[in-house]
Amino acid sequence: MKPLAELEVWFVAGTQELYGGAVITAVETHAREVAGALDGADEVPVRVRDRGVVLSPESIRRVCLEANADDSCVGLVIWMHTFSPAKMWIAGLSALRKPILHLHTQFNRELPWSEIDMDFMNLNQSAHGDRELGFMQTRMGMRRKTVVGHWSDPSVVRRLAAWTRAACGWHELQRLSVARFGDNMRQVAVTEGDKVEAQLRLGVAVNGYGSTELAQAVAETADSDVDALVQEYDEQYDLVPALRAGGERRDALRDAARIEAGLRSFLDAGGFKAFTDTFEDLAGLRQLPGIGVQRLMADGYGFGGEGDWKTAALVRAAKVMSAGLDGGSSFMEDYTYDFAPNDGRVLGAHMLEVCPSIADGRPSCEIHPLSIGGRDDPVRLVFTARSGPAVNVALVDLGDRFRLLLNEVELVQPTEALPKLPVARALWRPKPDLSTSAEAWLLAGGPHHTVLSDQLDSEIVADFADIAGVELVAIDADTRMRDFTRELRWNQAYYRLAEGL
Repeated sequence: MKPLAELEVWFVAGTQELYGGAVITAVETHAREVAGALDGADEVPVRVRDRGVVLSPESIRRVCLEANADDSCVGLVIWMHTFSPAKMWIAGLSALRKPILHLHTQFNRELPWSEIDMDFMNLNQSAHGDRELGFMQTRMGMRRKTVVGHWSDPSVVRRLAAWTRAACGWHELQRLSVARFGDNMRQVAVTEGDKVEAQLRLGVAVNGYGSTELAQAVAETADSDVDALVQEYDEQYDLVPALRAGGERRDALRDAARIEAGLRSFLDAGGFKAFTDTFEDLAGLRQLPGIGVQRLMADGYGFGGEGDWKTAALVRAAKVMSAGLDGGSSFMEDYTYDFAPNDGRVLGAHMLEVCPSIADGRPSCEIHPLSIGGRDDPVRLVFTARSGPAVNVALVDLGDRFRLLLNEVELVQPTEALPKLPVARALWRPKPDLSTSAEAWLLAGGPHHTVLSDQLDSEIVADFADIAGVELVAIDADTRMRDFTRELRWNQAYYRLAEGL
């Protein structure tokens, strides 16, 4: 079962009536086989639906309009099997509102040298037809991903799969509603942003609610629901003695479970798949939501601390894009550095809210004081993130545009125990090194809140940025500050010119 089987990309092959019935039939047969192979590929998380062959401006425009109207369609994969005059595509592409992947392939992998005749050449001329389509897409200024190679090649399938994941993330943003409990953390700049522009550009709707409304949902939670959640905690986590049945802090565990149940019911009733809170506005809540937020993230909800709705939306998009992949994605904050010579590392954490999907092993369920917020000691899951390659991604509102900022990192294990650190954490070596990555991040206006993911990679994030029409700035092993600084300056000019005067 595909992890995003409710969604699909449409496979559309182009030709023209000039070639006659036999060629059109062959194109239809070949397109059906290619679409079927892609649909059967485990790497592709969505269904690949064969939408047949388009032969005229009318049929092209019709399939594009149908794609726009179909809520399950996240994008189109377009292939010119033969030659399809590109003026036929102008009306359809002008109307299309879904992402495009241009697959530059051909049905046969190798040439049958002894059998090639003009009939073969006329049928198998993707090298000709796709150049025509490429010109028109460029002439129209259309954003798209172009993948070149035989459709059965694993690298082609992998790149197509990455794009489908990005298209699913974009599709999710178009219908995403974020519940913002309380406002922004007071006097903080980077977690603010233009919510109207975000809805215009990205599709995300951010709706504010008083914390009293959440507190009411928590208060109305049935004891039976609390009992069921407490039993899950007992079974799934290593509870410290004080939180176990009969322990002196068991009531605090029940309070945390009641907050989780109330929060989940509020989100589900309103159709919200992402949310924020702030410790400066807890109204009637007995403790800052900790384990409840962590478990909601593990179930796919987006979250941003301290009112950070941009990161909440990005966490949700990451959860959708990474569906079915090994690993996890979490809300994260760069907290403190280890400036060890030649081995600089970042210790990331947050007050409570790190997703257990990135945990290395079974989390511990603990309770500790929290010096801010003015509430009871909150319950939280404590763990260390597993090792391996990952990305840190942030969404920045620069006033005139949004910027996606990405840093490739390597998650590592601490060289010593952390017995006094009572929160979930992740330790990583940023590429190319700590000093360069931090300098570049600061220069690019990067925030302290990010999405840390060992599921996503740079290609998926780059495809997502391209589909969204959002600037992407990447910090990786090849980053050099002189070049990076020039890139930011060029981008500043480009995006301002692209918006027009």
